[in-house]
Amino acid sequence: MFFGGEKGKIKSIVEKFFNKAGFSVSIEVLSPEENIMQARIKTDEPKILIGQNGQTLNEIQHLLRIIIKKSYENPIQFDLDINEYKKQKMEYLKETARTVADEVFLSKKDHEFEPMSSYERRVVHMELANRSDVITESIGEGEARRIVVKSKQ
Repeated sequence: MFFGGEKGKIKSIVEKFFNKAGFSVSIEVLSPEENIMQARIKTDEPKILIGQNGQTLNEIQHLLRIIIKKSYENPIQFDLDINEYKKQKMEYLKETARTVADEVFLSKKDHEFEPMSSYERRVVHMELANRSDVITESIGEGEARRIVVKSKQ
């Protein structure tokens, strides 16, 4: 589906975007995984580009997806990470989910997470999916949607 020049083309688009925005970054475009082109950015100004709870990062990724989409006839999935923020956040979410599940199992009291994005909810659901002692459920609507972890006993 992807050809050798795709990584170079994506890197060029991302480089141009950040240069025009006035940010000095180093860019690595990884080989596609599961049909997703992934760009990893390193910068000395991560707080500005990531924003509170990754909001600015999500907005930048959204803009880059639109720009990249216009450069290709076929739809292309694109994921952006800055200074490994997403990677670290996903590891933190997985660890938190396991800890919460253990607490719920021992206390038999439900635990309700703070609202989170659909991707973050999916990470928590997937992390706990194989556990036989707890179940997860998404509740709420829109930006208030969150996960509840419940004991099966």
